[in-house]
Amino acid sequence: MPYFLDGNNLIGLARRTSRPAEEDRAALLAEVSERLRGRRASVRIFFDGPAGKTLTLGGLSVKDAGGSADEAILREVRAARDPGEISVVTADRELTRRARAAGAKTLSPPEFWERFRAVAAGAPAPGKPERVDVSEWLDYFADPRNRE
Repeated sequence: MPYFLDGNNLIGLARRTSRPAEEDRAALLAEVSERLRGRRASVRIFFDGPAGKTLTLGGLSVKDAGGSADEAILREVRAARDPGEISVVTADRELTRRARAAGAKTLSPPEFWERFRAVAAGAPAPGKPERVDVSEWLDYFADPRNRE
């Protein structure tokens, strides 16, 4: 089941800001990457802003929406062969309503974090362990030329 995350919304909840910094994005990517380690899940994180290339590593991909992340998420839900297989993760009530109307399931951020609980230090990850390197994403999103 693919999960579509409203990146700015998740950061805004944690940091209480409507304009996340690159460090905030990097922290979210690192947290999601860590929680996905060894799991067979597909997660796409959408960020508001100008269109950029989509970066993918394993089951995690990051996409600059080319405007509103909400609209990009809804476009992809509507274009999906089976929207009912997609879970949109957001605390935005309007996006939740629209995603459900388009056929997707929705999860609140706390439900998502609970579903993908962090693995305790030293404990084996569920399933096959997998090492994820997010340095390419961090370099890309830290480069101001990619924000224009």
